[in-house]
Amino acid sequence: MKIKNIDHLVLTVHDIFVSCDFYSEILGMTVITFGENRKALRFGNQKINLHQLGHEFEPKANTPTPGSADLCLIVEDSIPDIIKQLNKYSIEIEQGPIEKNGAEGKIESVYIRDPDMNLIELSNYKQK
Repeated sequence: MKIKNIDHLVLTVHDIFVSCDFYSEILGMTVITFGENRKALRFGNQKINLHQLGHEFEPKANTPTPGSADLCLIVEDSIPDIIKQLNKYSIEIEQGPIEKNGAEGKIESVYIRDPDMNLIELSNYKQK
């Protein structure tokens, strides 16, 4: 077997509407509705499906828990522009800018928390 890419992942959240607002307004993702009024966040050719805590869809993770995710997202904007956007919305930067290792090489990252306290790493690949 050879895995090609990630299509989607699932976040369990306390409040789907608060999460939709955060990810769409601050991170620029598109909120989509599918199935039986389910919500997801689309970006590029991937999406994040949202499950409301206590009302998850089957099948689901063994122990779905808000705040247990640690995501790294590659952003087209520069790190200084990302920081300006975060400051505009009074989003606290937990760490960064800092150099890390991404899947394809060195990245520069800033870390923030979403409304459920998931760790969100916003990154750019360093020039080769």
